[in-house]
Amino acid sequence: MIKDNIPVSMAESLKYLGKEEKHTELKAFIKKFIKISPEDADKLRKKIEGFNLMKVKSEQISKIIDILPEKAEDLSKIFNDLNLDEDETQKILGAIKEYI
Repeated sequence: MIKDNIPVSMAESLKYLGKEEKHTELKAFIKKFIKISPEDADKLRKKIEGFNLMKVKSEQISKIIDILPEKAEDLSKIFNDLNLDEDETQKILGAIKEYI
């Protein structure tokens, strides 16, 4: 049963799969694509949310964690419909650098 509809990154999704054997194959598949541990993903999400950037939505934070862009051009590709200013971009990129 779905209780909440909250977007999460691939790394964060691992904590919801549990330790059951039926999820082993799915976990292995996800681990091929993630670049950050689930714990670090949680910390990065909280750090970005702590910036209180009104333009940045939860879905976009999940994509940031999945992709971990290192350049402003790569970060801007996540935000199709808006542009972040230089300060907002540097805050997010600075937070990412702490975890890669």
